Amino acid sequence: MFLLFQVDNRVPHPFPIHYIASNNLLLPCIVTQLPAMAKITEEVIIEKGTPKVKDLEQIKSLNLSRLGLKTKDLPVHLLSRCTNLEKLDLSGNMLQEMPVGLCLPSLRVLDCSNNDMEDITSLQSLTILEELNLENNIYLTINDQHKAIFLLPKLRIFSGKGIGPLANHIRHVTSGILKKRVVEIWEGSYGLPNPPTTESLAKVEKNFISDACFRVKYGPSSLSLYTKWRVEMIAKEHFHSLIQTKEKDNTQNIPTGIKDNGVCLQITLTPIKRMSTDVEADSQTGCTPKRARLSATTPTKASPRKSSRLQNTPQKADNPVTSPVRNAVRNLATPTKQQRTSLRESAKTTPQKRPTRTHSKTETNTPERTIKTQKTISAEPVCLQPLHVLQCHSKQDDPNDFETQIWACAFEPAADISDCGNWDSTVATCGGETVCFIDCETGNVLKKYKVPGEEFFSLAWSSLLMSVKGGVARSCSILAAAGKRGVVKLIHSRANLAFGEFRASRRATSILRFSPRQSSYLFTGGYDKKISLWDIGDIDQDYNFKVSQLLVLETSSTPLHLALPPSSADKHLITACDDGLLCFNIQLNTNTKKRTMQMEVTFPAYGKKDKTNNYRTIDGLCFLSDDVVASKSHMQGSIYLWSWSRTLASSSGKKKVSAEILAELQWSNTDIPYLSLNTCPSHGYLVCGDEKGRLWTYHVTDHMKANFKSGKTIPTTEVLEWPSPVRAGFGPVEGHSINSVAMNQNLRYLVALSDNNMVVVWKNVAS
Repeated sequence: MFLLFQVDNRVPHPFPIHYIASNNLLLPCIVTQLPAMAKITEEVIIEKGTPKVKDLEQIKSLNLSRLGLKTKDLPVHLLSRCTNLEKLDLSGNMLQEMPVGLCLPSLRVLDCSNNDMEDITSLQSLTILEELNLENNIYLTINDQHKAIFLLPKLRIFSGKGIGPLANHIRHVTSGILKKRVVEIWEGSYGLPNPPTTESLAKVEKNFISDACFRVKYGPSSLSLYTKWRVEMIAKEHFHSLIQTKEKDNTQNIPTGIKDNGVCLQITLTPIKRMSTDVEADSQTGCTPKRARLSATTPTKASPRKSSRLQNTPQKADNPVTSPVRNAVRNLATPTKQQRTSLRESAKTTPQKRPTRTHSKTETNTPERTIKTQKTISAEPVCLQPLHVLQCHSKQDDPNDFETQIWACAFEPAADISDCGNWDSTVATCGGETVCFIDCETGNVLKKYKVPGEEFFSLAWSSLLMSVKGGVARSCSILAAAGKRGVVKLIHSRANLAFGEFRASRRATSILRFSPRQSSYLFTGGYDKKISLWDIGDIDQDYNFKVSQLLVLETSSTPLHLALPPSSADKHLITACDDGLLCFNIQLNTNTKKRTMQMEVTFPAYGKKDKTNNYRTIDGLCFLSDDVVASKSHMQGSIYLWSWSRTLASSSGKKKVSAEILAELQWSNTDIPYLSLNTCPSHGYLVCGDEKGRLWTYHVTDHMKANFKSGKTIPTTEVLEWPSPVRAGFGPVEGHSINSVAMNQNLRYLVALSDNNMVVVWKNVAS
């Protein structure tokens, strides 16, 4: 049975959502929040607890699930009175960690599934816990699973699975091996200072712990953070055990009546050799579970990692003739024919009547096509016709998947002018667990990159320099993609290689944008209400790279789109957010790393706000020329064209500035949010999809500019109807919301992404 999903059930990605597992699919579900239950009282605990008693001390089971609780909402003083509580259900809330000071001495079963848990160490006080459920906490990794198993000595069931052999390996085998290696580093390179002053001891401890964390390696790269965490813990324990031994010996040697007042003690102590643990050989394979996700692990500190190179990235080949790519673990694979459901319009497409064009044909000469944005706008006619409809983001390649939402697309930039004609038909799309690379001319999915459990929201292209030993550095196109895990993946598509990653945020990443001025500068925006500027730098022939954080911009809500003014891309950043449009100063000539907005741009539509509608959500933003900006609010029913230079000039240091509106373009009167617009500056072309699968196009020629400032809404140049692809045995597929559109440099192709897992490729037959 062919089932179409209603538009009203759509859950756009910038909403705060949680995920539940159902038939191996990740389905979004909004967590219900009950204001009345925001505070847990003694009466609420008694009501939710069993058996039905009057005293908290007699409760054995407590269900506080699906109440929209945050960590601060859990009353420690009341819960700690439940001394006989054996089972606690906190599933379906918004907990990031367990509250400090919580004491539940009898707790054996804890359900924290479907939360926002980030810190596992907050569970270590629950020493007799036997069963723990942490499913669908998207910020937890396999490293956190190992931490929980180690910290909870009696834990035997983790997220519904028995962990007997794994727990034994983590608690005894792995710990024994790591202890042995840490002690070897101490005995081989370190000793207690003489005299042991507070300052000298602190210095030795710091150097020893840092050295141990750097030198001790064990297990797969996906567990590197857990290994570092345990090594740091073991190193601290070993160092302090030596200090305690020395203090004890020193106390025994101090004459009666003489106290240790902090003065250096003149003694010499040889470190005691630790008893070797009877552990398995280092080469023996441990009982490490299969990785449920890639090694996109959460760093223990908020600062970015200086080196983002994965341990399984390409190494220099032994044979000079062999490419390093051949020795890499490849995440990209050329899909089979079954991975592309043949919904191509060229085979079965219901013909549509094309409306009469309203723009005038003023010029017929084809403009010179270059990589750089052209200053003159082409007035040649545009005639877009549907070419292919693909269903390439299906979960498990299921042709019946019409639920996966595809969020972003972008054409690969040419490395140089001579390369433009060869690669301008390659587009990258992201949605669900996959990133696809599509040839628009043939409709073939060239490559497909998949991360199980991920949901990609955004991507961006750039050209980075690859250094070659003994040769000249060459430019290569790199794609960055990110989503709900907050980890940016870096892919070199032409080399068929996903070569690295780095964590941009502990929250999901909503938008990515490379700087047109500095190709290695990447802006990332996320649900933590922050925009970060990263410098990825260049990459070498073995795909090594380093990333550093340059700026942190604080917003008041989730950033949805980022735009850099062509005339001042190194000075200003414009961001469209859930509650407005903000501008930031991004110049790097100051010492301020964290910054707030420079000004907020307001629009006439804000005056329409009432109790039920909010016109402040700016879900479309793009430059149409060096100065003209196109933006929209999803409930506005139109698109604003406004002048960036005039708006900036009128600010005069004010925090709120009214946009200098040039024109208002007619658009769909819909309340569906997050339908992005896009532009092709060289042709003065603007496109935005609607909730019915249609494309509203605007050719901003000199003829249209004559109507600017007329006070009247300018009608669309043409509305392209949904191509209605035919699904064998089910008939035409109805149009759904168009989440995003993209056009290549010369407007030969246009790609539109639907809300029901369809990529529609349009071709300009007039070009």
